[in-house]
Amino acid sequence: MSGKTADKPHHSSELSRDLNLFHVTMMGLGMMIGAGVFLGTGKTIGYAGPGGVLLTFALNGLIAIVTAMSYAELSSAIPRAGGAYNFARIAFGRGTSFIAGWMEWFASSVAGALYAVCCATYTIRFFNGLGFNLIPGIPESVVVKLAAIAVACLFLYINYRGASETGKIGAFMTLAQTAFLVIIGILGVVVAIKDPSRLDNFTPFLNAENGSWTGLLVTMGFTAVAFEGFEVIAQAGDETINPRENIPKAMLYSVLIVTLTYIGCAFATIVAVKAGPDLIVDGQVVAPWVWIGSHGGEGFGAAIERLLPRGGGLLVVLAVIFASTSALNVTVYSATRASYALGRDRMLPDSFSKISSKTKTPWVALLFTGLIVIGVAGGLKADQVAASASIMFLLLFFLVNICVLRVRYNMGDELEYGFLMPLFPALPILAIVCQGVLAVFLHEMGKVAWIIAPAWIGIGLVIYRFYSRERAISTPDEIQVLEEHEADRGSEYKVMIAVANPDTALSLIRHTYAICRAKHARVELLHMVPVPDQVPLSDAEKYMGEGREAIAETLLYLAPEFPLSTTIRYCRNAARGIVSAVRLKRTQLLIMGWHGKPMSRGFTLGSTVDPVIERVPCDVIILKGLTDEEYKRVLVPVAGGPNSAFALEIAGILAAQNDGEVVALTVTGPSGREAFDLRKFVDTHSERIGLPPNRVKVEMVESSNTIEAILEAAHSEENGCDLVVLGATREPVLSQFTRESVPEVVARRCKKPIVMVQGAGPIRSWLLRWI
Repeated sequence: MSGKTADKPHHSSELSRDLNLFHVTMMGLGMMIGAGVFLGTGKTIGYAGPGGVLLTFALNGLIAIVTAMSYAELSSAIPRAGGAYNFARIAFGRGTSFIAGWMEWFASSVAGALYAVCCATYTIRFFNGLGFNLIPGIPESVVVKLAAIAVACLFLYINYRGASETGKIGAFMTLAQTAFLVIIGILGVVVAIKDPSRLDNFTPFLNAENGSWTGLLVTMGFTAVAFEGFEVIAQAGDETINPRENIPKAMLYSVLIVTLTYIGCAFATIVAVKAGPDLIVDGQVVAPWVWIGSHGGEGFGAAIERLLPRGGGLLVVLAVIFASTSALNVTVYSATRASYALGRDRMLPDSFSKISSKTKTPWVALLFTGLIVIGVAGGLKADQVAASASIMFLLLFFLVNICVLRVRYNMGDELEYGFLMPLFPALPILAIVCQGVLAVFLHEMGKVAWIIAPAWIGIGLVIYRFYSRERAISTPDEIQVLEEHEADRGSEYKVMIAVANPDTALSLIRHTYAICRAKHARVELLHMVPVPDQVPLSDAEKYMGEGREAIAETLLYLAPEFPLSTTIRYCRNAARGIVSAVRLKRTQLLIMGWHGKPMSRGFTLGSTVDPVIERVPCDVIILKGLTDEEYKRVLVPVAGGPNSAFALEIAGILAAQNDGEVVALTVTGPSGREAFDLRKFVDTHSERIGLPPNRVKVEMVESSNTIEAILEAAHSEENGCDLVVLGATREPVLSQFTRESVPEVVARRCKKPIVMVQGAGPIRSWLLRWI
């Protein structure tokens, strides 16, 4: 049967590169400095206390910076429109990536609707305060909805005009709103310097009534929406000039600027109100922070009016309008690119990837995004749906931090990075834990959101199951199954043999025959098609000839004795394809050949063998230089390491087929070092070796140079061996940074046939298979 996905030709779609570092940085700022900071500051002060609001913004900023580093690293290596969708596609495959894109599309669209309503609300109230009734006889709530729809349509049109237009207008509005907030922060510092008594407003620092630190977690989850926005920069990968450099810079710059701005504004909000008898709540005189908190979402505006008695209200209104429209502009852009990416890969209908010939924008994706924005702005309660968007953003950030771990681990040697985060993997793991906790605590302020968010995800799962899964096209980084045949019978013990070259296939199989027989195995033959990077995926079948020939020869030899399955796969990176097949088939033992020397710099055994040994969750046997000769004397250097017993077992199997013997060798160091008890070790594992005692010899050699002693024993004319079996001692890929191990050096320098083995072990196997 064939697992290949049809790749029908479709229209070409290409976005134009018009955005520079300034534009994309302003996009991130414009998304983050939205209505969240204005509506959330007052509630946070009332719930967590005056110092709690500073800690809330500071800690959220730290988490956002860590997640921005994950986005920056992945965006620098995968600079394409789609953001989290693309990252999840490469890290986990089609299903997870569809849900990521589906969630991002919904979250950004609903956030855009929220910003449209916020802008309309403040604008209408501003005009009403001046005595202007824009539409007499119609309730204010209806006027706000109509104005929100009008604002949404305006910015949908701006986005249709193109990325350059979006970037320029967004940059202007972002500069204006950032300037307002910076001015407020500076005024707060000036007031505190002139009147140091204002600093008493920070007593008590945290609100003990809500559990101090517990309350802080609640407000962090609530205000996390204020830091959502840097991820939109990842959507601009196809439209940014020099994306590998500019996208990471823009993400980090925007988060840093926003965090400092929020802390400054929060400080100004606290010190803006002077303690006095006029601060009355429920008939009692209260502390300034309690008075600010009593205003809820309007607390920020009430405090700034005290800070600036003349024109403070107007300043707040203008700041909110600029912030809302700027965030609306960018959320529409982000949502459109998310749905465009789904259409580009046919997760959604192909029409979503259509590009306007005039403006070079994805107009169908923009149209459907507009329908969601207008529908929510005109007909739904925005606060509950916006809380759902916040949960989805937290889940997206959670997923992206997992993706950066998986992509670096599985594809670090394939991708070209423009940015690598420091302290890896500690930082993304810390962010994963924090975002999980914040999502849980967000439940305190958005219970309905935990119904809406799963419902939207459920709809996405249904669409993927019945539409997207079979229609999605393959990407260059994806693994494809070109041909597959499953055995109808077989044991539970599965051995996979990676067959590459038909000229060496039979030699490889003859020496694995004894191993498979000893294990009573079910055998899977795997061939990875070597397609050059410059060749399109649609031509992969043209390179299957050698693989079919190699598998056909091995089938003739093994089919009469073992249940056989065969798989021909394609992947740009053979090592990743082999590891993926091992995990998918739940293989217990992988056998593969090795040509004898690394072909790439930075690798010990080779760019294919090194990652395979490091990553597969099963036992591994690597064969080098095996011929059709009989191996009567098998040498096994033993030092008591984790793979020594496995090496003796394989040596016993290979020696038994030719009535040969196993020579266990240990090299003792200079006098004074405690010698390894080789005889006791061999006796302990005698049952695993499977040979009678007279065919297992023990030799001890004293030498200060372990490698030379092993090579001399292998090449000795009198007592030399026919085959050397080595147990690997550590992960080969680490040799790029540390000294090479003894088995690796011996394997490269030894002129005798080599078998290198590595046992997975139960804990290592579980970790590699599931984590």
